[in-house]
Amino acid sequence: MFTTPNLWNKHGLMGKDGFWDRIAVLVSGLCLVHCISTMVFVALLSSAAGVLLDPIVHEVGIGIAIALGMFTLGRGVMDHGFIMPAAIGGLGLGMMMGAITIGHQGDHGGAELLYTMLGVAVLALGHDLNYRATH
Repeated sequence: MFTTPNLWNKHGLMGKDGFWDRIAVLVSGLCLVHCISTMVFVALLSSAAGVLLDPIVHEVGIGIAIALGMFTLGRGVMDHGFIMPAAIGGLGLGMMMGAITIGHQGDHGGAELLYTMLGVAVLALGHDLNYRATH
């Protein structure tokens, strides 16, 4: 029952109920909350910002986003055959990865935050389109 082919078909473990797309949108929303809370913490408690701005938080987060995006958007292409949701989601992931390279130093913190939030929104749009195409 839990063999690899059964993970991808609609009657196996990953059915067309949209569970994983909803999880991916939730994770995107959590990323957005993280970005906004970091900005608030930087403004209010500069000592707490050091933990939230640690590069490992962003590297692990983008790793989770890539894995979840590849899984859910790739499964969606296999289910419904439309590539556009995966392409839009990939664009969002690319924007998020590009934002990480900008860095927080100097005047670049605002640009990094802006591009990350735009990337998260585009990725969430890709997951929403994937969900809609499946249902």
